[in-house]
Amino acid sequence: MTSFEFATANRIIFGAGKLNGLGDQLKGRAKRLLLVCGNSSDAIPRVREILSAQDIPFDEFHVHGEPTVDTASEGVLAALEHGCDTVVGLGGGSVLDAGKAISALATNRGDIFDYLEVVGKGLPLANAPLPYIAIPTTAGTGTEVTRNAVLESPAHGVKVSLRSPLMLPSLALVDPELTYSLPPEITASSGLDALTQLIEPFVSVKANPMTDAICREGMRHAAKSLRRAYHNGTDASAREGMSLASLFGGMALANAALGAVHGFAGPLGGMLHAPHGAICARLLPLVMEANLKALESRQAGHAAIERYIEIAQIVTGDKNASAQDGVKWVSDLVSELNIPSLSAHGMNEAQIPEAVGKALNASSTKGNPIMLNDGELREILEKAI
Repeated sequence: MTSFEFATANRIIFGAGKLNGLGDQLKGRAKRLLLVCGNSSDAIPRVREILSAQDIPFDEFHVHGEPTVDTASEGVLAALEHGCDTVVGLGGGSVLDAGKAISALATNRGDIFDYLEVVGKGLPLANAPLPYIAIPTTAGTGTEVTRNAVLESPAHGVKVSLRSPLMLPSLALVDPELTYSLPPEITASSGLDALTQLIEPFVSVKANPMTDAICREGMRHAAKSLRRAYHNGTDASAREGMSLASLFGGMALANAALGAVHGFAGPLGGMLHAPHGAICARLLPLVMEANLKALESRQAGHAAIERYIEIAQIVTGDKNASAQDGVKWVSDLVSELNIPSLSAHGMNEAQIPEAVGKALNASSTKGNPIMLNDGELREILEKAI
């Protein structure tokens, strides 16, 4: 019998120009706000103006690169020092994850490793986080609707999650206009991350009817929009399609599971200090190929094989497409979008055993439709370098 749970952000507002309504959402809710952001988004001065127009005092905390445990700890100190009662995250996945972690840890004090998975104790959060509004400026991670924040632990050479149902944002405000100025390389890597987060939950061991429907719709948007957004960043329809694909991917992964692509991405992100999306993009077709080969050889009747056929038919638009046609379509897309090999991020063959060992322990790997062995995981990385 079917049994599942579904949870997402308390409220989602989607649409071009919706950032203009941020002031109305904050009115009467925030006495002092911490704005967590990067440095380059065109939306930063717009949000500053909105906050000033509402007479909401705010302080800024800037995130440089992908967040570490120290980033989160420094952000918590900033929030506490200034007496902030609300957090707004404005940026890509790294910024949004940092803001999510800050809002959670500001009300759950103690050592951050008390709460981290894999390298920490993984204790549950006892207190509700500060109200958190997530405003993505990229279309990829979907973290505006997930219940975890990915942080790097440099001491352990790995990226791990701070995770709790309490961490679902109070509001996800998704305005595709904020992605128009993204350069092609970020459009490519973040967009392929979104596609990964639609494909992996669809074939995962925790797939359910709700996430299936979301994944199918999201894959259709990604298939028709990603190439167009890459080649023409001002294509409003394509940008909207990718913002939807990203949002749906976040909803899917938060309520199903991921797989070996993300099982690798956490360790490799910590080992190589490479962008998460770029790693996922490079690995996606290789993991799809390895999964299919393993399923066909060891579990020929597995339902995931039919799902890979359905993926192929969705992305190619061909109702007669085979599972291998889907792998080829994704591989061709990765090539067209100029995704570099892992060696471009400094990876070499000597690092493969460490990466395989860490991937086997990653929580995402447990969602893969079939458990890949050491040799299969090693072969994926050898092809990716």
